[in-house]
Amino acid sequence: MGLSMEKSLNHPLAVTPSLARIAAPVACVDIGGTKVAVSMADARGIRGRVTEATIKQGTREALGEQVLALIERSCAQAGLAPESLSAIGVSSCGPFVLNQGLIELAAPNICGGLAGAARGLPNDWSSVPLEAPLRKAFNNVRIANDCVAALEAERRWGALQGFDHCAYVTWSTGIGVGLCVDGRVLRGKHGNAGHAGHMFVSDNNDALCGCGNIGDLEALVAGNSMARRFSGQGYADAAALLSAAQSGEATAVGIVDELCRVMGRGLYNLVVTLDLQRISLGGSVFWNNRGYLLPRLQAEIDGRLPALTAGVELVAAGLKDKVGDYAALALIEP
Repeated sequence: MGLSMEKSLNHPLAVTPSLARIAAPVACVDIGGTKVAVSMADARGIRGRVTEATIKQGTREALGEQVLALIERSCAQAGLAPESLSAIGVSSCGPFVLNQGLIELAAPNICGGLAGAARGLPNDWSSVPLEAPLRKAFNNVRIANDCVAALEAERRWGALQGFDHCAYVTWSTGIGVGLCVDGRVLRGKHGNAGHAGHMFVSDNNDALCGCGNIGDLEALVAGNSMARRFSGQGYADAAALLSAAQSGEATAVGIVDELCRVMGRGLYNLVVTLDLQRISLGGSVFWNNRGYLLPRLQAEIDGRLPALTAGVELVAAGLKDKVGDYAALALIEP
């Protein structure tokens, strides 16, 4: 590897992002399966951050209404008027579907209608409007998959600066990927390129993903899957399982080693399919346990088909736990 594992773990934010060129304030919206975060950015920096648990009940319009309410709250906290905003950047979990040319979310960890009642989400939504309500309130709105936006941010300010063949991967509530080959960020027909969390990497007939698949990567290793798969063994959630593993509890160690084998297999598939140089990793599951997980994931890359994997690095996100904030900003920052 080009960098030591220690350096990969603690990859610094090489340049603090300068926001001096932002003439008028912009809103940065980060929508995930667990929470929605909104902050304001202008020449003075990022401020006014507010968060709420992602709404999953009520009408299909509930999420759009929540985002608009959080923008107002964030503006108030930052001392700004909503009408002063020059743009809204939205970094959101997907997939996306288009309704009359406008983006709606068909996100497996938000829309309960995709996998049905067995998934346990308290709604029957198959998609939820996002772009339409935002464009009613604001003229300049840009929406992108959260990992595509995070990839843009990591390439501009973080651990992927200078790399033309790279990826950003989040290991969080779900599994998401942003991809760049030959210096070009891949987007796909509906902006859904990188949904590698729904690839099949192992035989499994009981791990249900929110998309309806049984046994895909997200169903096997995502943060929200760990409670469903392992609560019967005494691990209430991802945090409990990973804490037990890091304490040396044999059962937990075995489970997490298998999770890393499966996740590592997914990362390997990305490397050999796209001939990548580096993958930057973030997300709450990874970030909060990066010292334990990163060497185990790297081991699934090293030594396999060296013609394609030699020198390939997995690194912690250079933007650290601020990736979500800067991801939305990367969509609209000049």
